[in-house]
This record gives sequence, structure tokens and C-alpha cells, in this order.
Amino acid sequence: MIKGAIFDLDGTLLDSMSIWDTIGEDYLRSLGIEPRENLAETFKTFTLEESAEYYRAHYGVTLSVKEIVDGVNGMIEDFYRNAVPLKNGVSEFLAGLSKNGVKMCIATVTDKYLAESALTRLNVRQYFGDIFTTAEVGFGKNHPTIYRMALNYLGTPKDKTVVFEDTLHALMTAKNDGFPVAAVYDAHEPRQNEMKSAADYDITSFQNSLRVFEDT
Repeated sequence: MIKGAIFDLDGTLLDSMSIWDTIGEDYLRSLGIEPRENLAETFKTFTLEESAEYYRAHYGVTLSVKEIVDGVNGMIEDFYRNAVPLKNGVSEFLAGLSKNGVKMCIATVTDKYLAESALTRLNVRQYFGDIFTTAEVGFGKNHPTIYRMALNYLGTPKDKTVVFEDTLHALMTAKNDGFPVAAVYDAHEPRQNEMKSAADYDITSFQNSLRVFEDT
């Protein structure tokens, strides 16, 4: 059995990536404005502040950039606090790891207070010793710092500590740093073949996946 597990949050444990498909349009509609385009595509490389400027320039929104950013963040916060679901089988999978003595923590780009809120509401917070965020550690997931800090916290052998990720760039960061890695399927990652080829474990669904790790 593995000894430790480091979980990404969005797209791995939480079925949360869909909010980014519609948040641009949803925000405009909250102001009574009907979007003319696929804003997820338009905003793909934008910061939130750049998106706010776009609303002002192209849709005539008269709110300040800060007011727009605060409004969008409020919608995102409401989603995490009240609506975001776990992926199928996650609760049972985590309970099984815990029963087998596996130490667990979170490594995420999401703000810690939102992660805490969602995991507590979904009744799985108790499985994780701590939550590490890229903002707090000072590096994104193109650098292994967050995984190293999580491993140090868990105190488990590296070769027995699996990193669970749903995006290729994060998966490869952990793998290239010597961690065993599990590729978790999410429809928002188009490079599924590369994910599967690189991963030590392939999780299409958490349902009935525990036995794979019990035999490790």
C-alpha cells in the first residue's frame, strides 16, 4: 500500500473546472448584458483585470476594474462555498486510503479559504492534514516546490507518496521531480494520451480505484 498521497483539488477531487467555461458569460448576464461571443475562448490568456478591462471596452460596463474583479470573485466564492461537487467516488476513495493509514494533503492553486470551505461542506476535510497553495509557497505548479513542501509535511517516503493531478504540466512537474504520479481524468485536459503515457497510475474514475493502490 502507498504511504502518502498529495492531491490537486480542481479537476482532481472537485468537479469544478466547468465554472471557467461560463463565468465570463454568467457575470455579464448578472449585469443584464447578453454576451456576443464565447468569452472563455476570448479570456483564455487574460488576467482577471484584463478581462475586466475588456468588459468595459467591448460591452460598455461602467463599473471600475476593481468592482468587476470583486464581482467575478464573489461568484467564484459562492460556487466553492455552496455548489461545487466532488467527483464520483472521491469520498469513498479517500475513506479507503484513510482506513489503510495513508497520510494525505492538498496541493492547489485555489485560495486556501475556498478549498477549506468546499472540503468542509463536502465532508472530506478531515482526511487531509494540511492544504498547500501555490500562492503561499510562492511557486506555481511548473516548479516542484509545492510537492516538496507537502512531502516534507507528510513525512512519507517519496517513492511511496503519489501525486494526483488532472493536468499534464502539473503531472510532469511532479514526475520529473521523482514522485510516482496518478493521472486523473478530466474533460478539460485535452492531452489525455500524454497523461496516460506519463503516469504510473491512470484514474478514469475514483469509483473502484482503491484496489489499484492497495496492491502497490
